Amino acid sequence: MQLGRIRHGRLPRLVTVVAGVALLLGTSAVTATAEPAWPGGPEIPGITAPDLPKPGPTSATPTTPSEQPLGRANFSTPTLNPSDGETVGIAQPVVISFQAAIDDKETAEKAIRVSTTPTVDGSLYWVGNKELRWKPEGFWPANTQVSVRAGSATADFTIGKSWIATADDNTHTITVTVDGEVVRTMPTSMGANDHPTPNGTYTVGERFADMYMDSSTYGVPVDSPDGYRTYVEYATRISGSGIFVHAAPWSVGQQGNTNVSHGCLNVSTEDGRWFFENAPEGAPVVVVNTIGGTADPADGLTDFTTP
Repeated sequence: MQLGRIRHGRLPRLVTVVAGVALLLGTSAVTATAEPAWPGGPEIPGITAPDLPKPGPTSATPTTPSEQPLGRANFSTPTLNPSDGETVGIAQPVVISFQAAIDDKETAEKAIRVSTTPTVDGSLYWVGNKELRWKPEGFWPANTQVSVRAGSATADFTIGKSWIATADDNTHTITVTVDGEVVRTMPTSMGANDHPTPNGTYTVGERFADMYMDSSTYGVPVDSPDGYRTYVEYATRISGSGIFVHAAPWSVGQQGNTNVSHGCLNVSTEDGRWFFENAPEGAPVVVVNTIGGTADPADGLTDFTTP
C-alpha cells in the first residue's frame, strides 16, 4: 500500500518578525530648534550679537528606530514562535499568535518590534486577524540572531546552519546540504500522477516516531478505492496539508525511479530515521521538477513558496 498525505487540524507554530531593524510604525520625534540667541540682535545697526555657545542635543533629538519606544499594546500577551532560546532552520517564518481577534491591526503593529543581527530584509503579513507573520525575502542567513518584542511577550532565538533538502523528481532523490556541502543523498518516491507532489519550498515542522496515516483526515474515506489507514515510522511533517517525509519500506523498489505515493516523500526506513533525527525544525525542503503545479503558499508550512 502506498502512503500519502494526512491533514492536521493545527497549523505549525509561526512567528512574525521585521528584519534588520525594528518594525515600529507611527512613532515620531521632534527636533528641537534653538530660540533666537538674542531677539533682534544682528538686525540692529551697529550692534553685534554676542558669541554664545551653540545649543547641544536635547531630549527631543530623534533616536534610531530600534531605540524608539514601543506603542501601547491593544492585545493580551501573545504566543511567539520560535520561542525564546530556540535554534531553528533557515526557512522558519516568525509568527505572533494573538489570544483574540485584532480589529485595529495598525495599532497592534506599533506594539511590535523585531530586530536581527545581521540586518535582514523581509516582509510582514497577517494571516486572518489572530496571527501576524514575518519572513525574510530569501532564506535566513545562517547564524542570524533574532529578537522579537510583542507587547509583554519577548523571544530571542537563533537561526542555525544552512540545512537544505532538495527533492528532485528528475532524479527521484532527496539531496541534503549543510552550509553548502552535500551530506546525504536519499532515493525517494513522490506522489504518483494522480496525486502528484506540488513543487515549492516546504518547511520542516512536527515529527512522529510512529503514527497512523489516515486518508479520511483530508476527506477520502478509508474504505474508498483511494483510501488508506496505514502505520508508518519516522514521519516528519513538511506541509500543513499532510505531506511528510517518512519511512516507506513497501516502496523501496520504486524509490529512486518511480512515483507511487499519495504525495508524501517515501524513503527507506534508514533514511527516514536519519531525516527524522537530523532535519532541524524550520529547515527548507525544496521540491522541484514534479507535474504537481505549485504548493499553496497559505498551506501553513509553505511561506517560502513563490506563487
